[in-house]
This record gives sequence, structure tokens and C-alpha cells, in this order.
Amino acid sequence: MSLKKGGPPPAPSTGASGVQISMLSQPTNKIPTVTAGYDNEKHNGSRSNNASVNQTKFIRPEMADVPVQQAAGSTLPLVISKKKGGGADDSDDVNYNPFEHRKVEHPTSDLETFVHLLKGSLGSGILAMPMAFLNAGLWFGLVATFLVGTLCTYCVHILVKCAHILCRRRKIPMMGFADVAEQAFLDGPVGLQRWSRFIRFVVNTFLVIDLIGCCCIYLVFVGTNVKQVVDFYMEDSETDIGIRLWIVIITVPLIFMCLVRNLKFLTPFSMVANLLMFVGIIITCTYLFSDTPATTERVGVADVAQWPLFFGTVIFALEGIGVVMSLENDMRNPTHFIGCPSVLNLGMGVVITLYTFVGFFGYLKYGSETAGSITLNLPVEDKLAQSVKLMIAIAIFFTFTLQFYVPMSIIWKGIQHKIAPEKQNWSEYALRVGLVVLCGAIAVALPNLGPFISLIGAVCLSTLGMIVPSIIELAVYHEDPGYGRFNWRLWKNVFLICFGIIGFVTGTYVSILEFHAEFSH
Repeated sequence: MSLKKGGPPPAPSTGASGVQISMLSQPTNKIPTVTAGYDNEKHNGSRSNNASVNQTKFIRPEMADVPVQQAAGSTLPLVISKKKGGGADDSDDVNYNPFEHRKVEHPTSDLETFVHLLKGSLGSGILAMPMAFLNAGLWFGLVATFLVGTLCTYCVHILVKCAHILCRRRKIPMMGFADVAEQAFLDGPVGLQRWSRFIRFVVNTFLVIDLIGCCCIYLVFVGTNVKQVVDFYMEDSETDIGIRLWIVIITVPLIFMCLVRNLKFLTPFSMVANLLMFVGIIITCTYLFSDTPATTERVGVADVAQWPLFFGTVIFALEGIGVVMSLENDMRNPTHFIGCPSVLNLGMGVVITLYTFVGFFGYLKYGSETAGSITLNLPVEDKLAQSVKLMIAIAIFFTFTLQFYVPMSIIWKGIQHKIAPEKQNWSEYALRVGLVVLCGAIAVALPNLGPFISLIGAVCLSTLGMIVPSIIELAVYHEDPGYGRFNWRLWKNVFLICFGIIGFVTGTYVSILEFHAEFSH
């Protein structure tokens, strides 16, 4: 959306996070803005006492990397405060409450946010949890899933807490993930400040890779389940449709579905997908409790060489950090999102418990035969099992369009300003078609669920879920309030960064070895 200089303000448009924004463009710059001035009269008694203080309009940048007026190489507004750390001696920083200045059209209650968190975290990853236990062992997987889940939850706490601190320091009502990372670097040591634009680019890039990777996994998942059911009824036929051809067949209708630019028209598909997924998982769980073998028949602790695959799969399944800031930004009471108890703790507690439950009993049931998705282990000759495979396949098929919306929005908002206005319409459609075809091509090239899931988890989510939040906290706490006694915050974050790097390197390496072994055969 563009506006000539001096014209009336544009009508608000809804961004990917659901928050209304408006785009104000100048000859070379575009700034997504939210009007959220600091009310000095409210906090200091009278307007006359602050007549000389200009009421600032603050920016609420989108998560997409949109070029705007630069402030120290940043896309965030340059707001000068008396004390960078916003300590107790700076009354303005203490009095400013970002939550009071948020303009959310339809704020969500704690219960609604809890439900959205469950929906955002309970996806196809839960179906891969038995495979994670296969690579960890029954008892080691039980303990390690809770430990990795706890670390993921704690890193989300770090991200949201740092976002709240930065909002107060800079007097900005709300921030996205990339905004928090960029602002943290601007508030950090001098050596980090020059990298503020780069860390924003890194966060957005890994978000796009993660979500595009999920779309590719969805194609493989749908194709594998549909193929299994169709092959059962065509086993006497000479026609054998391979998994790669099924992925191509499934990709074709998705090209047309992803041309829909308004999420409102995709809402019915989302409702159908949620219902089918819920029913499918419930029925799947009933199969796990029939003729369950003794725990002594399963490996308690798997070979260490397989642990990286476990780590990549679990963090792929559990990590919902990409949606966290959007959920927190839309809350009626954002302070209830973190803390103890909190929406985040309760939501992730339920998610970790359910994932551990499915992983434990799925591996206990099928042992070394456990497939990349537990639905592939269900008896294909059973009519109910066939319905489950197709229900979940349809649910994932519809979910593709919703998952595709976010990376498409990030990429488009990053390149839109470089395209002439008269070419933007067909250029956006071309980009949509190109991205879906790219997802299909990647899925055709790598049609193996197991190492694919582990690769995405190891590369993207170890970076976004552990490494980046830890670096953000180190930057935010650099001056005030510091790293604590014995620099405990420093050592804690160094441990999390090292843990994430080890998971990144080993998970990627082992996943590539799995792909190499598959292609060698």
C-alpha cells in the first residue's frame, strides 16, 4: 500500500500476526506504524508540566524485513532515553507500561491464548515422536523429551522477558521476534550494534527456511499416507505410482489454493483441518494400547550416534517459538503469558506431556518398525486405520496453505518495495507459484520423513529456539541489570548456546548421512 506525500493516511491493513498496521511511505522508505504515544499527562499529573516534551509516535515493525528510515543501521525508531538500561533512576522508563499502549482490535483472553498455543504446537510433529524415541531408547527418550521441552520453554521465557524489557526501554508497545533481536543488538555492546540489521535478517531467514521446510514435510507426509492406502487397493494392479509422483500430484492443487491472499477465505479449511487432526490423533492413540508389549522388549537407551536424530525430531515437534511473540502481542493481559504459573508454562506442560505420551507408547507398540509418522504403522488393511491416514492427510493438506502464508508474507514484504507498483500484482502471484513449486521440488528430491524432520529441527529450530534467545538475553542484560553474581547469566547462556550449536551440527550431520545412505541404495 502506498501513499503520496501530503495525502490522507491509508486505511489499516492486517499483518501476518493479526495486528492492524498501516503503511506510511515516502519516496524511498516504507514504515509500518502504530500510534502509541507515551501519555505524560496520565503519569505525571498534568499536560502543562510537560509542554516542552514532544509526544512521540512509535513504530511497531512487522517481522518481515521492511526497509525504513535507518537509525544506526536499524529499522527500529531512534528513541533517546536518559539511561540506556532504563534503570530505576529514569522515571520515564519506569512509568512507561507498553501494555497500556497496545492497540489490538480483538485482544485474546488467557484461555484463548492457551488454546492458540496448543493449536500452534500440536501439529504433525506429534506423529513423529515415536520415531524420536526409536532414536533415543524408551527410557532415555522419556527423560530427554522432558529435559529438551523444559529448555525450549525456558528459552521462550527468555525471549518474551527480553521483549518486555526492550519495549519499556524504547517505549514501543510491542515487537515481533526479529524486532526483539534487532533492538537487543542495538542496546548491547558496541561490537554488536553494527550487526543489528544482520541479526534481523538471520531471524527472518531461519523463520522462512523453517516454515518452507515444514511445507515440504507436509507434502511428503500427505503423499506417503495417501500412497499407502491407494497401494493397498491397487496391489493386484500393474500400475505402481511412486511417492515422488504422488508428491507432484498433491502439489498441483496446492498451487491454486496458495493463490488465495486473504486468510479469511482459508478459515473454513483451518477449522476442518483442526477437527480431522484431533479425531485422527485420538483414534491413533487407541491403536497404541492394543496388544502392547512389555517395556523389557524395547531398547532402554539407544546408541549415542542416533541421539542427534532424536534431538532434531523433538525440537521440531516441540518448538513453537515462531508464533510466541504474535500470541503474546495479542493478549489482553500480556503479563500472564510468562511467570509461574502462566499461560506459557501450562500450555507447554500439556504439549510436552502429550508428546511424551505418544512417543513413549508409539515406540513401545511398534519398536524397531516405527515409521517416520506413527500413522504409517497403523494396519493398512483395517478400514478405521485407513480413514485415520486419510483424515490426517487431508488435515495436513489444508494446513499447508496456512503454513505457507507466513513465509510468503515475510518474503513479499521484504522485496515488495523493489518492484514497480504496476507489476506488483502479477509478481506476487508468480512468487506464490514459485514457492509452492520449490516446496514440491524439495519434497520430491528428499521424500524421507525421518531425516527431513530431524534436519529442519536441527538447522532452524535449534538456532531460533535456543541460540538466538540466549544471545538476545546477553545483549539486553549487558549493562543493566548485568549478568548477576558470578556472572551466572553469562554461563547459563553460554551453556544454552553451546547446547544449541552441538544440536545444530550433529543433527545436520547425521541427517545428511541418513539422506546419503538412502540415495546410495
